[in-house]
Amino acid sequence: MNTKPIILTDKDFLEGIKTNDDRILNVLYKTHFSMVLNFVVNNSGTEEEAKDVYQEAIIVLIRQVQSEKGFDLSCQLKTYIYSICRRMWLKELSKKQRFSDTSVEDYEGFLIVEESRMQEIEHKEHQFEVMSQGLETLGEPCKTILLDFYTKKLSMEEIAQKMGYTNADNAKNQKYKCLKRLSKNFFSHYKSNNDE
Repeated sequence: MNTKPIILTDKDFLEGIKTNDDRILNVLYKTHFSMVLNFVVNNSGTEEEAKDVYQEAIIVLIRQVQSEKGFDLSCQLKTYIYSICRRMWLKELSKKQRFSDTSVEDYEGFLIVEESRMQEIEHKEHQFEVMSQGLETLGEPCKTILLDFYTKKLSMEEIAQKMGYTNADNAKNQKYKCLKRLSKNFFSHYKSNNDE
């Protein structure tokens, strides 16, 4: 039996938190930990410290979502969790004086840089999703040609042989046409999303 993994949205996570759904809470806990682990380890921390910070952040999130005031998420859930963890970890670092020569202004500068990095990552992830969808809509032979060239790193000669083209130049021409179509699909999708 072929069972696909369940993909949960931010809304699903928030509903699961409201209803104390253990299954959804477990998925949430596993989903964004690697992002926090990278941040803590890259900033003078250990995996254990990352786990502590992440656990505290999840507790903060649960309390906020379940509070009587209600909870309005104005960004992606992973961005929200990341920002809580980041603040907690920087506070911890200042306590431990690992940034002993660093002023408050430097902390704020550090936060701004981290925030812009996170936004850049999210932007690239979104672009990658759009590109992936674009590849699906292109169909064959474009999908195979582009994946073989950019992902599998096959040469144009190998692609020509695999796809039954008479020579590498024909394969290259086909790749160019496919890229033009992908680019057109990508930018039209991107423009329509930004116009909404």
